[in-house]
Amino acid sequence: MGSDGGHCSFVLLAEFDILAGAQLKYQFPQPLGVDESVLAMSMLPDGAETQLDDWTIFFLNQTAFNTISPVLALDTPDVKTTTLMGEASPSAPDKPDLLCVLNLVRTKHDPTLDRGAKVLALAICTRHPFIQIFKPVLLMALDDYFSDPSQDCLARLFDAVNSMDLSAAPILTRNEKIVMRSSERKDIFTEKFAHVAQPLHGWNSGKNLLQHRSNPSGESFSSFEEGILMRNKDKEEASVAIQQPTAQSSPSEASFSLGGSAVWVGEESGLEMGSNEGENDSVLSFVGTTVNAPSRRRRSTDGSSGSSQAHMARPLTAHTPSYQPNMAKDTHFYHTTVAYKDHQLPIKMPLATFPEEVGDYSLITLIKAFSVQTLVSGPFHPHLHTNGPQTHPIIILFNALVTGKRIIFLGHKKPAGEVSSFVLSACALGSGCGAVLRGFIERSFPYANLNNRDEWEAVPAYIAGVTNPIFKSSPTWDLLLDISTGSVTVARDIHITYPVSAGMPLGVPNIVRSATFSTESSLGSEEDIVRAGNVKDGAKSDFVVKADNNADNLFIEDIKSAIEYHYGESLVRVRFTEYVLRFVRIASRYEEDMTGSTKFGYPSTPFDSRLPNPRLGSGMLFNDETAGRKELAANAHRIDAWRKTNSYEYICADFRNAQLMDAIQGFDVAHQLFRLRNARSLSEAEVQVIIRALAENVKTYDQVIELLAYLMPFGGGLMHIAFCLFHQKESVRDATVDLFNQLRAFPVGVLFLQTLNHFQRYAYVRQAHAREKRYAAEHQYQQQAPQQQPFYAPSSFNRTYSTDRMVTPTSNGGF
Repeated sequence: MGSDGGHCSFVLLAEFDILAGAQLKYQFPQPLGVDESVLAMSMLPDGAETQLDDWTIFFLNQTAFNTISPVLALDTPDVKTTTLMGEASPSAPDKPDLLCVLNLVRTKHDPTLDRGAKVLALAICTRHPFIQIFKPVLLMALDDYFSDPSQDCLARLFDAVNSMDLSAAPILTRNEKIVMRSSERKDIFTEKFAHVAQPLHGWNSGKNLLQHRSNPSGESFSSFEEGILMRNKDKEEASVAIQQPTAQSSPSEASFSLGGSAVWVGEESGLEMGSNEGENDSVLSFVGTTVNAPSRRRRSTDGSSGSSQAHMARPLTAHTPSYQPNMAKDTHFYHTTVAYKDHQLPIKMPLATFPEEVGDYSLITLIKAFSVQTLVSGPFHPHLHTNGPQTHPIIILFNALVTGKRIIFLGHKKPAGEVSSFVLSACALGSGCGAVLRGFIERSFPYANLNNRDEWEAVPAYIAGVTNPIFKSSPTWDLLLDISTGSVTVARDIHITYPVSAGMPLGVPNIVRSATFSTESSLGSEEDIVRAGNVKDGAKSDFVVKADNNADNLFIEDIKSAIEYHYGESLVRVRFTEYVLRFVRIASRYEEDMTGSTKFGYPSTPFDSRLPNPRLGSGMLFNDETAGRKELAANAHRIDAWRKTNSYEYICADFRNAQLMDAIQGFDVAHQLFRLRNARSLSEAEVQVIIRALAENVKTYDQVIELLAYLMPFGGGLMHIAFCLFHQKESVRDATVDLFNQLRAFPVGVLFLQTLNHFQRYAYVRQAHAREKRYAAEHQYQQQAPQQQPFYAPSSFNRTYSTDRMVTPTSNGGF
């Protein structure tokens, strides 16, 4: 991404004329080829004169009425904007990329004018989804235009935004984005900023320890234990590197030896990466030292707390962000500046943004606004009410999003920017915060008005934000959410628009009908569904769903509790990502059971140990098949409706691409982690095959990142894998040590290992060192063996040794 990356494609300025109404005054650097009245009305929302400042967002290249003319678009090969942050373009090859328009409306009161005020709107068009970073420069540019109303102001804004240098911004893959956003550590992916770091005075920068590495290395990451006291002889022992088959040195004895005292493991709050070239430097890296407490005393668990046991921690070196001006304090963002006139405006660009996340939205605000179930009105519909009257409004909204319903957010007497924010939040909610599904932004209209009503209402499954209450009586929406009152209204004729068959789709009765479609089922009896489908216009539906599918309600209660306890927006977003991921896996199982195969997931097969090479399980399996069948039945209608939307087509294409591009190939990683975490009973053979498969297929940096992307920190992270360190079979323990050694080769793996509890960390260090000593002994024996005379024992003395210690894997990860 170069400094001339085309961050801004166009700059627009609109003005309200007392006689002619909203007028588009300037288009820079050239006309867009879109109806000027459409652009002007989108930039000057209804009631703009009542707000001093207002922000609105809308999109171009969505439909025919707002598509930029190809002849006039700035998409020549020499200036075409690059795809952002490592994301593949979600659009079809013949479909133009969406342009996000950030619009600032300002009302300047002037008693000398006819209406007593002047209303102007200034907008920039960009392909970047994080359009909120341009707000500071847009504010200054509009002030500049008020003082000097000329097209030169637009040219200065255009040049200033396009001169913003993002060439040093780290480019993250999808998995790296997921890992970053699920971690609250402010030093995550510090190594990505190595190329912009400036060394301290006197620092030997001949070897950059923060340089991003794609191959395992034992340097500087031999230990992640904090508070470990080392004596001089321990340092000497640690300096001897012993070659292992894992190509990564295990933690040395100094990692867990206190010279006779027990190990003390402290709290890790940061990662220290030091040099081993100093006079008193150690090969090992301390972990847990912070800037505020660089000389924290070490403690011991043996009861001796004398001064002889108190050692000082080394200060932070390459990890310290203070000497890296472009890194700042939080690696979730890239800090740069925009030079506008004589000002250097600071820009804080988020690095983990997906294309389906536009602007600075807030899921917490959305949940708080629509959290009262009693404010839901209208008939019940199986596509929306997956839990009947107990279905939470947010779940109704999610169901409407994924099943392709027409949704309107109404904000009467509310700023258009506030309404736009709710629409963008809804798009993020339906897509799993951009990490799972897509296709919502392309049919969203954050601010819609009467002027182009016919065009955006013609878009199937539109998601629109309006301020005019006249839309409340419109017959073209299926779900209306009033942000002023928090009420949710389902269209009374929704059963006519989306009829529901009396029975389940073909294939499902063999799975769920006998167990779940009864008076105790989660979706009610078939008679209830028939009555729901025969609702007359204006009549209230008799469709009643029993409160049997409580998974959605439990999830919402968890979210509400997290908000009440003041957890941040990042946690709520990660939880919704997990929720949408689970919905997709359940939908994959439903499609497989209904049609015999699935297009966007692995087939659901259990672990099979009867084969010569045991086969790992895959797909969505339930611990309790009866409960699983009920959950499938509860989700059947919304899944069936979702399979008819563009979002379904997108995820099928994404899964096909993932099968070719994923770093870990050959087995379903999510299934294996689910088994380790949730299985009620797990055979020794299955544990052994799972751990060995992970150890053999998670070695490169991309493979490590892909594995960590499945391990949400709030769900325990590596904890459930670390339980295998205590398995009774030595081969399982050895494979777990191999896996952790490979994770420890990369800084991000070290951060995840730090989240293990004290017992798991100590077990890993102890077992790794014990195995290292065993390898050393075997290596020494092999060196001495040629000097001895070979001994030929009689066949009667032959022994059969157990191979439990050293397991030889097969080509497909089995044993």
